[in-house]
Amino acid sequence: MTEGCALVTGASRGIGAASARALADAGWPVAVNYRSDEDGANATVAAIEADGGRAEAIQGDVADPACADALFAAAEERLGPVLVLVNNAGMRADNLSPQIDDEGWNAVIDTNLSAAFRLTRRALRPMMKARYGRVVNVSSVVGQRANPGQANYAASKAGLIAMTKTVAAEVARRSVTVNAVAPGLVDTDMTEDLGDELLKAVPARRAGTPEEVAACVRFLASDEAAYVTGSVLTVDGGMTA
Repeated sequence: MTEGCALVTGASRGIGAASARALADAGWPVAVNYRSDEDGANATVAAIEADGGRAEAIQGDVADPACADALFAAAEERLGPVLVLVNNAGMRADNLSPQIDDEGWNAVIDTNLSAAFRLTRRALRPMMKARYGRVVNVSSVVGQRANPGQANYAASKAGLIAMTKTVAAEVARRSVTVNAVAPGLVDTDMTEDLGDELLKAVPARRAGTPEEVAACVRFLASDEAAYVTGSVLTVDGGMTA
């Protein structure tokens, strides 16, 4: 492992918190980003430290264009160069397409897609200079299959997949990999209102856990995944099989 740290956005709970813990378990110092849930971020840090790892909670709203530079500066100062970036922060503003207003569209695109691009852009130059880097984008199966009521969310997650593949091709020769995970129905606060109908579409007949997604993030950030880039690892219990 190259000396540096991992930065996980939206890491105060759910998939982000589980990914932060998994990367810390793999030996990475972790910058735990959060927007408003300071208690959750501190709990993630405490869990990492209790297991002998090192972590720092860093506040920042990734939807703010100024956040990327500030977030990286704080992580670099406290933990070292960011060599693993997990773009996990996300939001939903569901509605049928005729009812999605510009505010609901822009908020989802800004948080889920534009922020991930800005953070990736900020991460790449130091990674390429180090000739080592891992970017893992948390997309969704909704970026691959229709889910009525989520046109804005689907567009952001499909865009994230396309961005992943394009950036991966641009930086592969510098030993920087860019991949995505595409979770299906995962038991988190963000999905608790989706009801039982979606569960019927899952052949495994259960929701996944944040830890199951985090295990895939950990793999894609590992040295063992050095020849995996531009890929989308679907974690959905067979939903898109």
